Amino acid sequence: MTSIPQVAFSASYAPRAPERRTTEAKSSSPHTWGARAKLLADNGEYVLGVPRKKSTRERTEQCHHAFVEEVRKCADATGEPVVRAVLAFLQGPDRDKLALPDDFDPDHVCTFRVDGVLPIHLESVKAYWAAAAGGDENAKASEVMQCLICGRRRPAVKRLQFKIKRIPGGQTAGNALISANKTAFESYGLEASLIAPTCTECGERFSKAANALIEDEASHITIGPLVYLFWTKEESGFSVASMLSKPDPEEVRALIASALGGKESATEIDPMPFYATAFSASGARVAVRDWLDSTVGVVRRNLARYFSLQRVVDADGGEGSPLALYPLAVATVRDAADLSPSLPRALLRVALQGGPLPEAILYQAVQRNRAERKITRPRAALIKMVLLSQQTDFSQEDVMVQLDADNQEPAYLCGRLLAVLERIQQLAIPGAGSTITDRFYGTFSSAPASVAGTLLRKSQAHLAKLRKERPGAESALQGKLEEIQVGLSFFPRTLTLEQQGLFGLGYYHQRAQDRADAIARKHEKDQQATAEPSA
Repeated sequence: MTSIPQVAFSASYAPRAPERRTTEAKSSSPHTWGARAKLLADNGEYVLGVPRKKSTRERTEQCHHAFVEEVRKCADATGEPVVRAVLAFLQGPDRDKLALPDDFDPDHVCTFRVDGVLPIHLESVKAYWAAAAGGDENAKASEVMQCLICGRRRPAVKRLQFKIKRIPGGQTAGNALISANKTAFESYGLEASLIAPTCTECGERFSKAANALIEDEASHITIGPLVYLFWTKEESGFSVASMLSKPDPEEVRALIASALGGKESATEIDPMPFYATAFSASGARVAVRDWLDSTVGVVRRNLARYFSLQRVVDADGGEGSPLALYPLAVATVRDAADLSPSLPRALLRVALQGGPLPEAILYQAVQRNRAERKITRPRAALIKMVLLSQQTDFSQEDVMVQLDADNQEPAYLCGRLLAVLERIQQLAIPGAGSTITDRFYGTFSSAPASVAGTLLRKSQAHLAKLRKERPGAESALQGKLEEIQVGLSFFPRTLTLEQQGLFGLGYYHQRAQDRADAIARKHEKDQQATAEPSA
C-alpha cells in the first residue's frame, strides 16, 4: 500500500538559507503581468496567496498563480514525486484549510518539506532551475570553461544572474561584479561576463556573500561613494567596521594600551585570515577600488597605531574620544558630496595595513583651515596623523596630543602666538564682529613675518586696556606672549606645507589649553564660593 506524502512548509529568511540558492533566481510568465516567482521558495504572497501589506487582491492572485505555474513546470520536467506532491497540495483543497500561526509574516520566505525531504535540495530540481532560470541567452552562450573561482571546467554564464545591491550611487536593481558592454573591455573574443569565466554556482555564491556583508552593520561601512566590506574565515569576535564607524573609547583605550605596553596579548599574533575590499558603482558595474589580504593579529596592531596617531585633546582641553572614519574623511571638504574616494581609502589602508598617510591629505587639511579660518578637532587629528605616520615607532603616546611647551619649532610657536593674540583681542573688545584670526589666519599661517610685527604692536593697545580693567588677565596673557617669543628669534618669511600643519596644531593646542585653564579657574572659584558660606 502506497503511503500518502505528507506536505509541510516552513518560513525563514532567505539570506540565512544559502543552501537554497538554486531557487533564488526569478522567472516570469507572460500570463502573470510582471509577477516573478521563485521555484519552491518565496514569500507568503507567492507561496500561499496570503497578501502582504499594500498588496491588492488581484496582485496576490497573480503572484500565487505564477508560483504554482513554476512548480507545475518543474514537476513536468523532473517527474519528481515530491514536487508533484507539492503541486497537488497547492492545487487541492488542503491549502485553503491550512492553519497558519498567529505570527505568520507573509514577507518571510516559505518552502516545502515532503516526508522530511526538502524538494529544493534535490539535484534534479537544482539542475532544472539552473537551466530554466538562466534564460535562453545563457543557455545558448554557455560554453564549458574553467571557472576562475572553483577551478573546475563548467558551463560559464554569459551574464551573472545575481547582482550586488546597496552600493552608493549604484542601480536600484543592483550592479554586476563581472560585466563588459564595450569592445574596449573585451579580450580574446570573450564578451559580457565571459571575460572572467564563472560558473552559475560560484557567481551566485560570491554575489550573495557580498550582499550579506553589506546588509550587516558589523561587516561594512559606507563613506561617500565607497562601501567597505570586512570578513574573516571564522568568527573572531572582532568587528573592524564597528571600531571604525562607532569606536568605543574603552575598547580603543585597551587596544592602544596593550600595544604600547607590550602586553602578552599584543605580542601574540592571531593568524586567522582577515579580508577587506572596497566597492563603488561604475555605471551598471561594480568597481573594486581596494583589496586587503591580512590576518586579525596584524590588523589589530595597525588599528592600535591608527587610533594612537589620531589622539588629540578636545576643543576644551579634555581627553578627546576616538574619531570615527567619517568625520576624519569629511574634515577636508566643505560638503560631504565633494569627498574624493582616495581620502577614505588612504585612511582605511593606514588603519588596516599601516604605513604613512599621503601628504595630499595634509595639503587638503591645511587648505581647509585657511578657507574656514579655524581648526576643527578632526582636522587637527588628520594633520597630526600625516606628520607622525612617517614614523614606525609610536611608543611615545603623548607626542602632539596636547600643548607642548617644549616644542620650539618656529611654525608651532607662531600658531600658539596667533591664538594668544586672538584671546587678547576677544577680552579687550568683547563681542567684536571679526577677530584677527578671521582676517589674518591665511597670511600668518603661510608668511608669518609679513603680519606678526603689526599684530604684536596692535596687541599692546589691547593689553593697556586690560591692564586697567582686568589686570590679572593682562598679566597672564603678557606672560604667555613672553614665553612664546623667547623661542622665536625671528619670524619665518614663509612656511612649508609641513610647517603650516605645525602652525595649525600650535594654534589648536593653545586654544584648547586656554579653555582648559578657564574651566579650571571657574571650577576653583565655584568651590571657594561654596566654601565661604559654610566657613
